[in-house]
Amino acid sequence: MLSEREEARRAFLARAGMNGAKREALAGDASTRRYERLRPPSGPSLIFMDQPPSAETQPCPPEASAAERAALGYNALARLAAGRVEAFVACAGYLTGLGLSAPGVVYAEADAGFAVLEDLGDDLFARLTETGANETPLYDGAIDTLARLHQETPPTLLTANGASWPLLVYDDLALKTGGDLLPEWLPKFAPGVRADAAALAEWEAIWAPVRVRGEAGASVFCHRDYHAENLIWLAGRTGAARVGMLDFQDALRAHPAWDLSMLLHDARRDVGPEREAAALARYFTLRPDVDREAFMADFHALGALNTSRILGLFARLVVRDGKPRYAAFMPRLWRYLDRCLADPAPAALEAWFAAHVPVDVRGR
Repeated sequence: MLSEREEARRAFLARAGMNGAKREALAGDASTRRYERLRPPSGPSLIFMDQPPSAETQPCPPEASAAERAALGYNALARLAAGRVEAFVACAGYLTGLGLSAPGVVYAEADAGFAVLEDLGDDLFARLTETGANETPLYDGAIDTLARLHQETPPTLLTANGASWPLLVYDDLALKTGGDLLPEWLPKFAPGVRADAAALAEWEAIWAPVRVRGEAGASVFCHRDYHAENLIWLAGRTGAARVGMLDFQDALRAHPAWDLSMLLHDARRDVGPEREAAALARYFTLRPDVDREAFMADFHALGALNTSRILGLFARLVVRDGKPRYAAFMPRLWRYLDRCLADPAPAALEAWFAAHVPVDVRGR
């Protein structure tokens, strides 16, 4: 007997003209979405996106107060899109409108949580590097794409293919919500971690000025999950379009350092300090008007916040969601955090970790 959702999938695919397509399940991620590759009787393969609208808490209304966001739940606090298909469609239209590469939308019914998308292929950066591909052109291309994206001031409302979605600011509350995952969940992941009231007060004092800088510098379209598992090499395209982007539906207007941190502090693969230095040098060459010294201070500070956020997120995935595989990524994140702290940015953070997180938890 078919589930109600499977019946809805089949009805949608029939309306999309995909009734005769062969369906192949694709590997999932940490989200509530699922993907399938569609192989129609004729023509190129396509991607079927399935995101049940009721699977997550509500996204953030543009004018919601802090209290209203808290009442709605984590997605509203962190300004996540709750997987909404209309967010993906609107963001994809914005990116392709700049001459960048995102999946084209063949057919979508956002209210039902379904879309048929262009298939950009399987050449994910992560898979190519695993098989020995030269990472230099990949990272050069990823930087070229970010530099092109950062040349533009994005609109506050994105519209494309009948969908619209607000591009909200990665504001203080959203940054705080992410950063506070570490003191909330790391003690549950590693009992030796101490996060009493005094430690939490110190944590807040460290990050409050960093969040101010992050919100003040929020000026560009931020993919928000810009790393090797979400970037596809498109050898047949040129320039900044050589890099195909996936999973950008949580995009916000943010500081340009944020996506650079996502790329160069990649939880799932090692990005060495030499590669980081080369990537940043290329970025500054492409954006000569950027104040390099000020930007690097923000890159290290926001990079430390981002890495702390992901450590807390992975601890939550292990403890709350029963996904132990994320623990294997955490030692790499601690190494990235050490790299950010070498700036130092902020100086008090190393002392906080020394006081509250045992060295064995940090992989030292």
